[in-house]
Amino acid sequence: MTDVLETTVTTPLADDATWWRQAAVYQIYPRSFADANADGIGDLPGITARVPYLRDLGIDAVWLSPFYPSALADGGYDVDDYRDVDPRLGTLADFDAMVDALHGAGIRIIVDIVPNHTSDRHEWFVEALASPAGSAARARYIFRDGLGPNGSLPPADWTSAFGGPAWEPVGDGQWYLHYFATEQPDLNWDNPEVHEDFLTTLRFWSDRGVDGFRIDVAHGLAKRLDAELPTQAEMDAMPKDGGHPLWDRDEVHEIYAEWRRVFDSYTPPRTAVAEAWVDSSRRPRYASPDGLGQAFNFDLLESEFDAAEFRSIVTANLALAAASGSSTTWVLSNHDVVRHATRYGLPPRSGIDEKHGSQWLLSGGVTPVLDREQGLRRARAASLFMLALPGSAYVYQGEELGLHEVAEIPAAERQDPAFFRNPGIDIGRDGCRVPIPWTRDGSSFGFGAESAHLPQPSWFGDSSVEAEAADPASTLSLYRDALALRHALQGAEELEWVTTDRADVLHFRRPNGWGIVLNFGTEPVALPAGEVLIASASLVGGRLAGESAVWLRAA
Repeated sequence: MTDVLETTVTTPLADDATWWRQAAVYQIYPRSFADANADGIGDLPGITARVPYLRDLGIDAVWLSPFYPSALADGGYDVDDYRDVDPRLGTLADFDAMVDALHGAGIRIIVDIVPNHTSDRHEWFVEALASPAGSAARARYIFRDGLGPNGSLPPADWTSAFGGPAWEPVGDGQWYLHYFATEQPDLNWDNPEVHEDFLTTLRFWSDRGVDGFRIDVAHGLAKRLDAELPTQAEMDAMPKDGGHPLWDRDEVHEIYAEWRRVFDSYTPPRTAVAEAWVDSSRRPRYASPDGLGQAFNFDLLESEFDAAEFRSIVTANLALAAASGSSTTWVLSNHDVVRHATRYGLPPRSGIDEKHGSQWLLSGGVTPVLDREQGLRRARAASLFMLALPGSAYVYQGEELGLHEVAEIPAAERQDPAFFRNPGIDIGRDGCRVPIPWTRDGSSFGFGAESAHLPQPSWFGDSSVEAEAADPASTLSLYRDALALRHALQGAEELEWVTTDRADVLHFRRPNGWGIVLNFGTEPVALPAGEVLIASASLVGGRLAGESAVWLRAA
């Protein structure tokens, strides 16, 4: 590390309303982070105990995936009560203690809000099932009369995201819509009561010190279901440009304008980031100052390890951010996709599911063969690239250890509904949700229990925090050094592409004289003049090794 770190300035949490614009945010999947009471499930006290680790990593904020009471039909995204903590994970007092510990370490907290659907155990839905057709209780959800004799056929042939039908009968001739799991009935956002309840929820968590919100399925809340529903084939053919019955409707932004008024009533204003899988041209509206303020872009996550793709994605997304007045976001891994160390070690292939490695996982991690070393080498380089970009960077727990996807999970121990509803087609997302390793040894590698809720592989010990913490060449050390340098160097939200004489080498420079060179090829290449601040791999005779990157300060 160089003396550049001496210029680091720490801004008090309460004084910076724009902290999110270039924040490094660490995503915690609570059930798989740290287990304080040794019951096999990660919990809030476990997170609190690991705050020193998070502080030393150098992140600006934690994004906490759902921690609410839940039957775990979909990993906690089936919420029973939006204003409480799952008793298996702790209590509201534990939540408050965690927030205090994070804030005390200079770390903000973002929590997940799941507004498209509730759990089927939510008190509203329990009431709806006990109430007749046409009741106020059912009007909070999307109920329709079935077709055919006695309503015995679904209102439409729609397919859910997890496979199988998207309409479920309730036994009285009516059916309810669940675009995701059967246990996740969709809410009716035409109902004012739904609006008011979520405004209450946003205030509840903001009053407890939450700094921001990640909005699940942000593009799905507003729906228009006419008397005659389209078929699945007809919907598949419809453009998602504001007129689709289910996705990215223009009126969804009226909801977020309400939310923005709540966010702006706090000092500093609460932040929000949309998980909106929409056409890139429609993303800026979600990220506008009168809306959620920021939106995920998943373009790097979906791309191959390719110089032309990376440059095109960066250029396009910085332009989109400028159009919205927001900053963009960068993501390489999260709780829904195969870890990027594994994706980059598999042969290139077409189709999003294959890019995410589903075929490799379906084979039990055998075919095609994973090149683990290449995958990690590319992942380290891509991570340095991401952390050098202007905008906010999201780090998924375990990626700082260079963890690979866990493919070898027996069917009997899997949990993801996608696996059970699409046998032999979708292996599900359990492989990236396996509890992370803290120690070299032990029955759960320091996670806390004798056995974790998802099985950990024997190779985890070598990628544990204990194994990597003291190794200056480890992936953990790389992330720590890069995050520290990022704070010191960040500067304005701009970059300038520097011309190289190779199509497989990218070079950009940030306004204050530093930047990155990434070699996507396999052979070493000459470096421009300058001081190497950090490298993802050792230089080869002063040259940049293949599939590696350096941060460079101009001479």
